[in-house]
Amino acid sequence: MDAQIKRGLLDACVLAILARGESYGYRIQQDAEGVIDVGESTLYPILRRMEQQGLLATRQQEHNGRLRKYYRITPPGEERLRAFREEWRDVQKMMDYVIGEEWKKL
Repeated sequence: MDAQIKRGLLDACVLAILARGESYGYRIQQDAEGVIDVGESTLYPILRRMEQQGLLATRQQEHNGRLRKYYRITPPGEERLRAFREEWRDVQKMMDYVIGEEWKKL
């Protein structure tokens, strides 16, 4: 898969997970596991970048004697997720055309 497409899909997956409620890195990774393969070395830079862009907000809370960073989606993050979903409808139409009826039958 093209790296740019994958990056955009990873961003959308993170936003979709956090649209369901606040979470922390390992839990986000587990929630995404069934959909897209994302390791810590990929996930945490995405979370930092999205936080810097204002798409996510964070708070820290102690858990088992350690500070855990919790992420939540912000209004700009919700707007970005909405825009992604609208854009995806257009992509889906193009993919339906490219795949064609013959491919769907396989």
